[in-house]
Amino acid sequence: MTALAPILTRILVVDDEPDIRNLLRLCLTEVGKYGVDLCASGQEALLHLQDHHPDLILMDVMMPGLDGPGALEALRGQGCGIPVVFLTAKVQATEVAALKALGALGVITKPFDPMTLAAEVQALWEARHE
Repeated sequence: MTALAPILTRILVVDDEPDIRNLLRLCLTEVGKYGVDLCASGQEALLHLQDHHPDLILMDVMMPGLDGPGALEALRGQGCGIPVVFLTAKVQATEVAALKALGALGVITKPFDPMTLAAEVQALWEARHE
């Protein structure tokens, strides 16, 4: 028998596009009923995580400055084990496999369905704890 997964309550969204950040916040708070924090860059996320501890990070892959994979590498180098789910328009199997090989919990493709996004995130969260 598998143990119940801890409840996912707080998500850090990291995306450099303000409209995408706001849409993600809306999807996750209104549909998923999660608490959401927003950051506009990988570097901002690293600073945010010094004082905040979300259950999960939903992060864009391509951002100026410190991109998603670079931010994940920096987090793991600091001993941060918060699960990361990447958002990306790059959906080739090799690209998805490369992101998972970096230690990502999963990959959600852009464009995403706003009505099913919260369920996709929840499914990845639950699969991690099976």
